[in-house]
Amino acid sequence: MDLKIPDLCLVVLIGASGSGKSTFARKHFLPTQVLSSDYFRGLVSDDENDQSASAAAFDVLHYVAAKRLEAGKVTVIDATNVQAPDRAKLIEVAKKANVLPVAIVLDTPTDVCLKRNASRPDRDFGAHVVKRHRAALQRSLKFLGKEGFKRVHVLHSESDVDNSVIVYERLFNDLRHETGPFDVIGDVHGCRAELEELLVELGYTLVRDAEDRSVDAIPPDNRKAVFVGDLVDRGPDTPGVLRLVMGMVGNGHALSVRGNHEEKLVRALRGHKVTVRHGLEKSLEQLAHETPEFRRAAEKFCDGLVAHYVLDDGNLVVAHAGLPERYHGRASAKVRSFALYGDTTGETDEYGLPVRLPWANDYRGSAMVLYGHVLVPEAEWINNTMCLETGVVFGGKLTALRYPEKDLVSVKAHQTWYENEWPFPPPVAERAPDVLALTDVTGLRRIETSVMGAVTIRAEQSASALEVMSRFAIDPHDLLYLPPTMAPCATSPRDDVLEHPDQAFTEYAAAGVSQVICEEKHMGSRAVLLVRREGGAIYTRTGRTFFDGALGEELLDRVRDGAKPLFDELSTDWLLLDAELMPWNAKASGLIREQYAAVGAAAVGALPVAVSALETAAGRGVDVSELLARTSQRASNAEAYRKAYERYCWPTEGLDGVRIAPFQLLAAEGQTFHDRSHLWHLETLSKLAGPLFQQTRHLVVDTADPAAGVKWWEELTAEGGEGMVVKPLQNLTGRVQPGVKVRGREYLRIIYGPDYTEPQNLQRLRKRSLGRKRGLALREYALGIEALERAARGEPLWRVHECVFGVLALESEPVDPRL
Repeated sequence: MDLKIPDLCLVVLIGASGSGKSTFARKHFLPTQVLSSDYFRGLVSDDENDQSASAAAFDVLHYVAAKRLEAGKVTVIDATNVQAPDRAKLIEVAKKANVLPVAIVLDTPTDVCLKRNASRPDRDFGAHVVKRHRAALQRSLKFLGKEGFKRVHVLHSESDVDNSVIVYERLFNDLRHETGPFDVIGDVHGCRAELEELLVELGYTLVRDAEDRSVDAIPPDNRKAVFVGDLVDRGPDTPGVLRLVMGMVGNGHALSVRGNHEEKLVRALRGHKVTVRHGLEKSLEQLAHETPEFRRAAEKFCDGLVAHYVLDDGNLVVAHAGLPERYHGRASAKVRSFALYGDTTGETDEYGLPVRLPWANDYRGSAMVLYGHVLVPEAEWINNTMCLETGVVFGGKLTALRYPEKDLVSVKAHQTWYENEWPFPPPVAERAPDVLALTDVTGLRRIETSVMGAVTIRAEQSASALEVMSRFAIDPHDLLYLPPTMAPCATSPRDDVLEHPDQAFTEYAAAGVSQVICEEKHMGSRAVLLVRREGGAIYTRTGRTFFDGALGEELLDRVRDGAKPLFDELSTDWLLLDAELMPWNAKASGLIREQYAAVGAAAVGALPVAVSALETAAGRGVDVSELLARTSQRASNAEAYRKAYERYCWPTEGLDGVRIAPFQLLAAEGQTFHDRSHLWHLETLSKLAGPLFQQTRHLVVDTADPAAGVKWWEELTAEGGEGMVVKPLQNLTGRVQPGVKVRGREYLRIIYGPDYTEPQNLQRLRKRSLGRKRGLALREYALGIEALERAARGEPLWRVHECVFGVLALESEPVDPRL
């Protein structure tokens, strides 16, 4: 006996005590799917049979059920549920989650229930309770459908229970297995000629059968048409449109969702009382000339249309009036109403039309939503949604969107077929490309990138970035890119170091990267250089200007003069460079003075005095050998710490002493360069002229034989260098880390403190977790490339800025800053 249930629903088991509900639940459902009233009574009172705890238990049970349904999980309620008020609360839980409630009734005979309870010492409440349950159940059976259960399965005997099988079914709106490609077509409204013209434009072949008057359109390249509803009313040939779309759907060449005009037409054809206006009169008049058989077929077809479809593994949703993410793939009257009519305030405007709320403005879902219903002069993207109702029946045009290509195709109306009862909306004033809005960067957002798909920015991350960006960042017109964070290589197992290039080379070799480039890591401050033939900016990795006023202008002028060879070679009016600006103290003098120098001065001043005092005590015969050794080592560590940060500081006067070491050419006018090898970048940047620029030393290493790279790192760090960055030579390599830093033992003393090399400290630091840092590096890298590509394509500033802002927002992740 197959018990068919939707693959997302609330299953309510109904039966008297002893009817076998718990055994049935254990047999057919996962333990995590089943919410038992007994278990929740025990949860709140430590006694599963404490009936006085039932109210609290069901309170918690309803809460957990709601959370599971919200997460899209099948949920089963194991309780007697023989009383209508108890079931009503569960039906309300299902409605709020926009899922279907299903009843499975175990109508087990009374004597069987009593016999089972007799064998359980915890069920000593008497036969009268079971009889009362059975009586309530019998009174309820014929009303379960009216209560709101969409499916009711009744098992009348032990044999029915034993032989039943749960069969999961897809909801009608679940077409995730349909992957396309699709051609999604806007509201047709009876304009058959324009629809046929559009289909031909899309590459479909029209096929007509003169004998039965059927029509079809054969798609090219296994494509499929998807109609957003409102096929009927207002236009000159509603029967012709229906005949064509019915043929396409019947032959598997198209899908269609239901529009509000199909909804009303069905009611009218069935003789229900409706107000015949808004073009319905045209459809009824035209259908009156058709055969009764066609009218019945048209009514059946329109009535069978679902309110929305979820397609392509959840990446595409089609609904007549659009649909917020929380309703995708759900089934309820609320979801259906939104899909047909949209979100309204309940008010009407001066033309008697409902005032609609702009749901798309707040949409942040990952699925693309395509819809119609609301008349627009031009189809345009709003937060990964697009309205395709461009008013063909009112003299506008009929529009389709190719998916996944995102190409718009449209044909003009042959004439104005229906005089609009309200003014055709004037063209929406295009947003100026350099205008930003707060809604571009606030709240939960998902930014689509070409490198790794959607990157999610949480609302609290956005709030943190907004504070920094609004108070300190340079003009957004110049803020085209922020560099990503960089993760260190995996922690080395060697006794004396935390980081060693062996781990970097091994990791890239395992990822299939055969050649890497090792670049000397400069101890300075990360700098992004936007150089225009006139203007530009030099800013930090958090978007702040490097030098204010005249000094900043002078530095920019020098960079511009040095970049002249590249302006001509790349035929561009602007360049964007990633670089290191040195010395460290040119920008970080306050940090050095207040943090590093203060620690160094205190340690170097105090520890030698402590060593001297301990040596004096030892000379007097006091056993302080262990403390003396430890303090002497700390004094030595403190001196090494001071020398470590002093290496990266030197005097500067104005710009004298300032050096810039560029290592990547990020973008130019109409161009990005992340597909060029790092050797190309370094060779191109070597053409920058003037003493301001310092070349980045580098070495190409074969990951199968990395000895030369290890030796070079050892030489760099022995000389006091910071270390090196290891990158895939060919640059962009999918989801492989774009670069890892391998820092030297003495440089890491600056990062982790003077005494970090002590064995106990090294042992503790080896447990540092790199996973979150690495994930952050990849997401920021993807956003950075997306910003560059959008800037190079000349997209509006807000499109570039949302990616740049996203990088800064991700920087608020709780990641150890020393990594």
